[in-house]
Amino acid sequence: MSARDNILARLRRSPAGAPAPLPDVGAWFAARRSDDREALIERFKTHIRAARAEVHDTDAATWPELLLNLAAAKGLRTLLVGKGTRHGAALADRAQDAVHIRSYQQPAANWCDELFDDIDAALTTARSAIADTGSLILWPNAQEPRLMSLVPPVHFVLLAARAIHADLHAAMTDENWAAGMPTNALVISGPSKTADIQQTLAYGAHGPREVIVLLCREGEAS
Repeated sequence: MSARDNILARLRRSPAGAPAPLPDVGAWFAARRSDDREALIERFKTHIRAARAEVHDTDAATWPELLLNLAAAKGLRTLLVGKGTRHGAALADRAQDAVHIRSYQQPAANWCDELFDDIDAALTTARSAIADTGSLILWPNAQEPRLMSLVPPVHFVLLAARAIHADLHAAMTDENWAAGMPTNALVISGPSKTADIQQTLAYGAHGPREVIVLLCREGEAS
C-alpha cells in the first residue's frame, strides 16, 4: 500500500467530522533527550559559537569583573543596564572608570538620540537557552525593554547554566509558556546578520554586531 493509499484509508475509517488524532509530540522529543547536564551545556556552547557569538564561563561571584574587563578590552565606554535590576546594581557597584554604567530610566522617545548614538553595549539576562540550536531566550519587561537587546552594538547576556533546555519544546513546557507570555518573547542565535543579493554576509545590520554570553555556572545568574 502506498503512502497515499494509507492516508486515504485512515481518513475513510474516521467518523465524519471527527478531528484527526494529534501526534504525541512530547513523547517524540522526550525520547531524543538526555539527562546529561554537561552535554547540554557543551552542545549549547558549540552551536551558539558557530553562529559567531562569544561564550565565557563564569560564576555568580566573578561575572561582573569578567564583563567589565571584556568591555574595557573592547573599548566600550558606556554600558546600559536594566532599571532596578540586581545584576545591574552588582555591576554598578564594581564599575571601573573606563566603563560608565547607565540605567534604562526613561521611555525611549525621551532619549532616542543618546540611546542610538552614545550607548556602546547593554547587559540583559536570559530567561533560558536552547542547546539544540544554540539560542538564548529573552523575556523583555519594563526593567529590561526590547530595545536593550536590539539597539546597542554589543549585547552582553547573563545566562544561568542550569536554565539550558535541550530544545524549544522543553523550554515551552518546562517553563509553562501557556500560562502567559510577554509581548515579545525573543529567541536569539548570535549577532544580527543579513546578506545582500551578492550573498555577502554582514553583521550588525539590524541589531547588535556582537553577542557575548556570560555563562554562570553556579548560583543565580541574576
